[in-house]
Amino acid sequence: MGNNCYCRCRCTTAALIVSAVAAVVAALLQISGTITVTPVFLWVAFGIAVGYLAIALLGTTRCGCEQAERCGCSALNLILAGILGTILLSAVLLAAGIVATSVVSAILVGLLTGSFALLLTATACLVRYFYQCS
Repeated sequence: MGNNCYCRCRCTTAALIVSAVAAVVAALLQISGTITVTPVFLWVAFGIAVGYLAIALLGTTRCGCEQAERCGCSALNLILAGILGTILLSAVLLAAGIVATSVVSAILVGLLTGSFALLLTATACLVRYFYQCS
């Protein structure tokens, strides 16, 4: 076993693909008026991302020298990208407001959904990595 990162590459690629598909679908549904994004969803996404950020900061500070390679794998980078994207985009959408048929709102909603999906799927990859590769 050991601290190799070989078994997480397929998972992180799948996480990127799933988040891109989720972003495109959400943007298309938003522009067509099929779904509406409420401020409650934005606050929940913001809160989940902030909670993940706190957990990620605590988790990375507890890593010792022997676990540095393991804690620096790409799944953590994807989680951080998902956290920052979700926080930034939900704050922008909360501040600007959402117009149901606006192309800009649809793009921002798609990016938010993609970031949130990336956060969740990369977390699944990290859990899978720790379970299989440690």
